[in-house]
Amino acid sequence: MKVSLSWLKEYVPITLDPASLADALTMAGLEVEGMWDRYDYLDHVVVGRILSVEKHPDADKLSCCCVSIGDRTLEIVCGAPNVAPDMCAPVALPGAELPSGLVIKPSVIRGKASGGMLCSPTELALGASGKGIMALPETATPGTPLAQALDLSDTVMEIGLTPNRADCASVIGIAREIAAIQDVPLRYPAISPIVTEGNIFERTSITIEAPDACPRYTAKLMENVTIGPSPQWLQDRLRSVGQRPINNIVDVTNFVMLETGQPLHAFNFDALAEGRIVVRKARKGEPFTTLDDKNRVLDEEMLLICDGVKPVALAGVMGGQNSEISATTTRVLIESAYFHPRSVRKTAKKLGLSTDAAYRYERGVDPHGTLRALVRAADLMQEVAGATPVTGIVDMHPQPVPLRSIALEAEATNRLLGTALDKEQIITLLAAIDITIDPAAPADHPGHMVFQIPSYRVDIERPEDLMEEVARRYGYENIPVTMPAAVAGESSPKTHSPRSLRITCREKMIGYGFHEVLNYSFIHAGSVDRLCLADDDPRRRQVAIINPLTEEQGVMRTSLIPGLLETMGRNLSKQVRSFRIFEIGKVFFPTENPLPDEPEQLCGLWTGTRQDPSWHEKSTACDFYDIKGTVETLLATLDVPGIRFSREKAGHSPYLRRGCAARIMSGDHTVGLVGEVAPQVLSAYDLKQSAFLFELHLDRILPLLQSRKKVAPVSKFPPVSRDATLILDAHVEAHRILDAVMETNNPLVENAQLFDVFEGAPITEGKKSVSFRITYRSATETLEDEKVNRLHQEICRQIIAAFDADLP
Repeated sequence: MKVSLSWLKEYVPITLDPASLADALTMAGLEVEGMWDRYDYLDHVVVGRILSVEKHPDADKLSCCCVSIGDRTLEIVCGAPNVAPDMCAPVALPGAELPSGLVIKPSVIRGKASGGMLCSPTELALGASGKGIMALPETATPGTPLAQALDLSDTVMEIGLTPNRADCASVIGIAREIAAIQDVPLRYPAISPIVTEGNIFERTSITIEAPDACPRYTAKLMENVTIGPSPQWLQDRLRSVGQRPINNIVDVTNFVMLETGQPLHAFNFDALAEGRIVVRKARKGEPFTTLDDKNRVLDEEMLLICDGVKPVALAGVMGGQNSEISATTTRVLIESAYFHPRSVRKTAKKLGLSTDAAYRYERGVDPHGTLRALVRAADLMQEVAGATPVTGIVDMHPQPVPLRSIALEAEATNRLLGTALDKEQIITLLAAIDITIDPAAPADHPGHMVFQIPSYRVDIERPEDLMEEVARRYGYENIPVTMPAAVAGESSPKTHSPRSLRITCREKMIGYGFHEVLNYSFIHAGSVDRLCLADDDPRRRQVAIINPLTEEQGVMRTSLIPGLLETMGRNLSKQVRSFRIFEIGKVFFPTENPLPDEPEQLCGLWTGTRQDPSWHEKSTACDFYDIKGTVETLLATLDVPGIRFSREKAGHSPYLRRGCAARIMSGDHTVGLVGEVAPQVLSAYDLKQSAFLFELHLDRILPLLQSRKKVAPVSKFPPVSRDATLILDAHVEAHRILDAVMETNNPLVENAQLFDVFEGAPITEGKKSVSFRITYRSATETLEDEKVNRLHQEICRQIIAAFDADLP
């Protein structure tokens, strides 16, 4: 939403400087995203005094002028008929960019050098006359910047509105907030009396066949209209916020929409068959040509404005070519209606139409503001187009929208906001934004208040909405910062929550050198094909988006992996070839209920080198054990019990390369997968280098976390280590041997660690050599070698028997 200070000042006196005003609006919830002076383009335009004028020797209609700009004189070739000696006029110097897009450069015109340009009001967007250069006061000083000489300064603010603040999608809406900030009254524009009876009913009628989508439709007829350019003040208002003037009638409808937030439409009344309006739903496949000269195909959910025979507009979105205002229009029917936001939103979305009117209707306009905007437009059309209003207004209101009243308690407000406001303070704060006590409501409790909500505040529906308004008006910066109460002690053991697990995982992954990424939850439906998932894989059951933004975002994701692979591709395309990334987010699976199941996952990806390039170490490509070590460390930090990695059934994930993938287990529970991305998946995503990834199911990990950590004292006696090497079947996973050692539950066994695996000659085919080290330690004595040797031999005998192993 763009708004200029000069326009705002018509409704509220502004005492704050632009920077302070921007800060105040932002703190009130209306973020000022940008701010500039709309006359910045005049930076290279100065006052010039014409010293002499001579005819161009090679062109009858050109003159050669000598122009003083204070510190120097310029030779300028000019074609204006009113150029004369001693005249002061604007001079655009080289480097100036005019509103038309023309950039001024030194040039040669018919053999004569020209060092600038004498400008007309039209060329500078300062007036409508373009027949000659702009005459400045004779007292103007040559060389003075034109903006300074004419006192031209008008700050424009671009305000980012949240979807709920539809009331601020207008100049008056922003002015209302400024009036509350400065504690000054708001000045509404004066309008003629609203008369609902008159001759209009003899010339037109309104029929509403879809009252659920159009609860109110008002119209006024204007005759003796003269179509032409708008006066300069109206064009200037529109240009100040980036609107292009068209003609006086269309400009008035745009002006009133921007001023009040109520979209209007002007029909060429003589183009309306039978001179009447019918509001109805479209028929399936019904064609319609909109003002942008595009043929649209409609469906039954779309609302149409029709005359007695044909459609003439898409309700709340765009008018049709068959009823647009033309140079020969003499009678205009002004539409000011309230359309249901859902109806307009669906129509605009399906047809891919984005208009200023739809923007406002989608968010909700004031259902009680239609008449005021209608009369305001009629008054302006009389002023700028000489129109004569036909007495009366047609106001069809089949489903009146009642005013809302909401009860609020001071105690509940303070409890939620963390404030200490009394009843009178709350009433005063809300009264500044037209939210006042309902006079018809009884006040039967000292802290109980019933407020009447203005009709333009369509976003306020419950007490919490009013509390938010209290916080805005009080000032978020004035609300004290407090910490939530925490209870510590033996009676309150540490518990894990999804949020705390998420935070811990994020902190640890960042500590391991990974960068967090955030991808859309919407992905391409074909992503499951790129992952080569089996036909019966649950991840192929996707939740479809009813109105996707693009085809690339047509379904909800069932895995975080497609997002990581696409992020990898974007980085590779920017020549970033070594990185570690992770994402924590929800995936979505359909259920029998309206809402999908939303488990949370953590996925990480590592590609490129193991470490950043360094002078003292050669670059080494990352491998499976780097990503596996990351997962191992993370799960150990989380105290997930019984973690092991198993190749069994790891092949059910076809996006991981066979032989380089493992299931991540906690006891008998599968909590994730880790491995190298399969070549066919890399090819599907057009990735030219290998990558390793893991995925963890946080919802499965959460129940496994220990609520208390077990702590044991460190033994003061030294450890003793013994090694063992066994020959066993190649398919036996090494972790099973280590688990078997620890499962002997001998109190002297402190740790078991694998340190070598070998396959090949002279080992028999189908066999492998596994070497591991067992660490022994006692908490009460120093272990003697004889005792350790006997224990070590007994454990080795058990392992050999359990795995049918041999000694080398």
